[in-house]
Amino acid sequence: MKIDKSKWKTYRFEEFAQNISQRVEPQSTDLDIYVGLEHLDPDSLHIKRYGSPSSVEGTKLKFYKGNIIFGKRRAYQRKAALAECDGICSAHAMVLRAKTDFIDERLFPFFFHAKVFRTRAVDISVGGLSPTINWKDLAKQEFLLPPKEEQARLAELLWAADEVVEREKEVKERLNVCRQSLMKEQFVSVKSTEMLSNLPIKEINGLWKTDENVETIDVNVIRSTEFAEYGNIHFETLETMPVKVSQYITRKLYPNDIIVERSGGSPDQAVGRVCFFEKIDGEYSFSNFTSCIRVSDETNIKAKYLFYYLQFLWEMKGTDRIQNQTTGIRNLDYELYKRIRIPICHIKRQEEIIIDIDNMQKIIYCHDNQIIRTNQLKSALINQIF
Repeated sequence: MKIDKSKWKTYRFEEFAQNISQRVEPQSTDLDIYVGLEHLDPDSLHIKRYGSPSSVEGTKLKFYKGNIIFGKRRAYQRKAALAECDGICSAHAMVLRAKTDFIDERLFPFFFHAKVFRTRAVDISVGGLSPTINWKDLAKQEFLLPPKEEQARLAELLWAADEVVEREKEVKERLNVCRQSLMKEQFVSVKSTEMLSNLPIKEINGLWKTDENVETIDVNVIRSTEFAEYGNIHFETLETMPVKVSQYITRKLYPNDIIVERSGGSPDQAVGRVCFFEKIDGEYSFSNFTSCIRVSDETNIKAKYLFYYLQFLWEMKGTDRIQNQTTGIRNLDYELYKRIRIPICHIKRQEEIIIDIDNMQKIIYCHDNQIIRTNQLKSALINQIF
């Protein structure tokens, strides 16, 4: 799609966006919706989660239906969403309204997801650990906008792409419910159980910092930040680290190893996630905030069957009761974790369960790929327009 920009004009941000800085005390408002930055998803215009004003303290900002809530703090997190109702939000956000003489209010939300805006937002952020944006700095930034008479058509195109993405996400959510129902049905039907620690497994603790002046090898180290949905691994974000050779020999990852998150989590996410390692080539290990479970005898229990059960346990909040929290970090009580009882059935039945769950995962991955492709198309359109 080629866009002729010869008649487009440059405007200061303050010419087409209004900063709404209406302050509100949470305890004195009659509004029942609170949006914190934690409720905004990166790269999404839609707010799927909310908090309550009664659960927060300190001065907040009021927003109105149709406003944009933009995370001015840590702008690199790419958080900007369209408000679908009135409420209050974090003071670490900006509440912005389109000036409709210059920009169509339906096109306005997509501007905040354009690369040109995101790059500028990061560039003008000030501060060290929590960089933030000042309105005065943002207000004077200049951006190229299409003529008003073209904006409605462009907005229609972008909303159509966004609708496809949201529809695919809804399908994925329903498939996730089916997947969890399938896992529950399969595992609950197994009557015999065995304690995790009694299974033929080997438990290996993660890597610690390597001392200086020792023989090392460069290793790809999997951290909890690499744990992805469905037990996958974000290999693209792995860091290569020099690891003491003698330490690596006992902590090298092999296909079918299960990596367990022992420390981490978040306010709305329990610790205890698992991922399944399947790579054959390369040098890989795991960090000190994780442990490895390696099945040593698959005639008794298949590694992927055990992985799927441990994943199901975490998804069903089974690790919530065996974690503790210190200084904001959640820690898995690993002694209690090893006492979890694992459903044990005949090895042929385990293989059937693995195939059933694998097949459901493949269907979900198809929808994931469709979401990714449509998002890429939408992003390309946004960046062409702005």
